[in-house]
Amino acid sequence: MDRMHFGEHSSSQFNEALESIRNNLMEMGGLVEKQVVDALQSLLQADSALAEKVLETEDKVDKLEMLIDEECTKVLALRQPAASDLRLIIAVTKAVSDLERIGDESAKIARMGLQLAEEGESPRGYVEVRHIGNHVRNMLRDTLDAFARFDAKKALEVAAEDKEVDLEYRSAMRSLVTFMMEDPRAISRVLNIIWSLRALERIGDHARNIGEQVIYLVEGKDVRHISVDEIEAKLKK
Repeated sequence: MDRMHFGEHSSSQFNEALESIRNNLMEMGGLVEKQVVDALQSLLQADSALAEKVLETEDKVDKLEMLIDEECTKVLALRQPAASDLRLIIAVTKAVSDLERIGDESAKIARMGLQLAEEGESPRGYVEVRHIGNHVRNMLRDTLDAFARFDAKKALEVAAEDKEVDLEYRSAMRSLVTFMMEDPRAISRVLNIIWSLRALERIGDHARNIGEQVIYLVEGKDVRHISVDEIEAKLKK
């Protein structure tokens, strides 16, 4: 990306519009990151009050999504941005969608936590939730940092981490399905853990998606729907 010219425009209003979009994206990212952390804690500690707080944050995230979409639409309509500025607007609109979905997945985890708080804890799965949860939380932090710094290398590392999360998720699912077959009485509670793990795996996918938008923003290359090795090869060209 032509960083030297990013945001350096003769129009101060254009500069302010782009800066506002970036700042709102980072604010939304911070809110969603806190949602993920709180959702995990509410599940692991059977904290119903914290789970409710996660659900309440959804409204703030949704409002920020609409605000950023409106800002991007105005810039496209009034400024007709080109080159790196246009890539920024495109990347932001797609990243915002992924952040909103991460918020939705966090809410699902919080709801599972509320159900487990009522029904009693699951006999299995908390170790896996903690491990995979920490993994995807770090991915989200890193991908937001990559966006803030226009760091394609870090964004590529997030894509590689997603592959590890997928492997961990499949291993956890095999273990929990086996346990439910051996102890059918625990099926309802273990299913809440399974849905939570599925939500975490999806959060990892969305974090990768945001990383792919960073690579598009910085390098101008579309790296969606290809493997990490293929991304590396494409970036070397």
